[in-house]
Order: sequence, then structure tokens, then C-alpha cells
Amino acid sequence: MEAISPKDFEAVIFDMDGVLIDSEPKWKIAMEEVFRSVGCTLTKKDFQKTVGLRIDEVVDFWYEEVGWENASPREVEQHIMDRMVEIITEEGEPLPGVIETLHFLKDRGMKIGLATSSYTVLINATLSALEVTDYFDQVHSAENEEFGKPHPAVYLSTAKQLNADPTRCLVIEDSFNGIISAKAARMKVACIPEKTHHPDTRLNIADYMFEDMGQMLESLKAESPRQTENG
Repeated sequence: MEAISPKDFEAVIFDMDGVLIDSEPKWKIAMEEVFRSVGCTLTKKDFQKTVGLRIDEVVDFWYEEVGWENASPREVEQHIMDRMVEIITEEGEPLPGVIETLHFLKDRGMKIGLATSSYTVLINATLSALEVTDYFDQVHSAENEEFGKPHPAVYLSTAKQLNADPTRCLVIEDSFNGIISAKAARMKVACIPEKTHHPDTRLNIADYMFEDMGQMLESLKAESPRQTENG
């Protein structure tokens, strides 16, 4: 697959879960614990079905599928969020290549955005734990949209906030729903598949595919004009 040429883009928009932080396993731990507490025997394997959805959509999906008593879907949602904040605060660290890539893009004056299905409270906890808050020019949650991914709203809103043409935005994603969302927004997509996903050939609709962000950064550097010692 061809290398990414930075000159083709004015903004890079990152997904968060599975892209900046290896949070997918953490989500599954939190969900398994909370669902078990309300009598549901859902496992980490079950949660493959809802990867990339907002947490309220995940909870509503399982409420319809299996149901439970003694707690409303919104209470279950809040318990999952509370547990996730605890786990991220205690264990959160950036995936390989994340800091270097953010620094590379910032150094070249690229606009940098974050567009995620996660709620603002979890975004704040994650960016703080990873110490990357200052790299982002705009941060936007699908919590503030009528529809989450795979609807393109979260990406279109982020591009608007960045004052960037959607067709000149590069999105970094890890999930099929996220790729659909970005493609529907008419953006190019680099996919770094989340490692706990089962092999999914549907991800091949992405414009670029990389094993990790370090590999993606090497692609960016290969197509970036060499800078002189004076910049």
C-alpha cells in the first residue's frame, strides 16, 4: 500500500480507543465486571459485536439482547464509565509510536484533532494519563452528536472545528465502524487494526494499513521533505 504524503493533508484526526491507548481490553474488563454485577454472563468475546459504538449504544444493544434487572441501562453505563476512568488512571499509557507521531505532526504545523466515541470524562482521563493533551488543537466526542460512529457526524464536526476541508483530512482508526464513519465524511483513512479484534478483511476498505503507529510514522517521514538544520 502506498506511503502517506503529508503534503496531501492539512489535518490529521485521531480516534482514541485502540489508536492512542490500548483501551479495548480495558473496556472489555470493565464491561464484563459490570455486566456480571447485574447478572449477565457476557464475555470479552461477546463484546466484539459492539466495538466502535458509543457506550450508551453498547449498553442498549446488550439490554435488548440479554436484558437484566435491578439496574437501568443508564446506571450500568455509568458504572462502566466509572470503572474505565479508574483503570485508565491507574494503567493508561500510550501505544508505541503515538508520542513520536504527535510530535512529528505538531513540528510540521499540521492541525491535529481527536474524534472519539468515548465520553468527555474518559477523554480527559486518557489524555491526562498519556500526557498528550497539548498536542491536540481540537477534541470532540460523539457524546455531543445525535448519532455515533459509523455515522460521519463526529468527524465532520471535528474538521469544522479545525477549519479543515474534510477531503484534506487524514483519519487514524482501528475499527470497521470508525473507518466507515471517516470514509462517509469523505476523509482518507489509515487503519491500525486493534490487536484483540479477530482478523477482519472489511478493514481493507481503509486507504492505508499499518501494523502499528511506528510503521505509519516511518511512512509519513519517507514522504515528508527533509528539513535543513535551521528547520
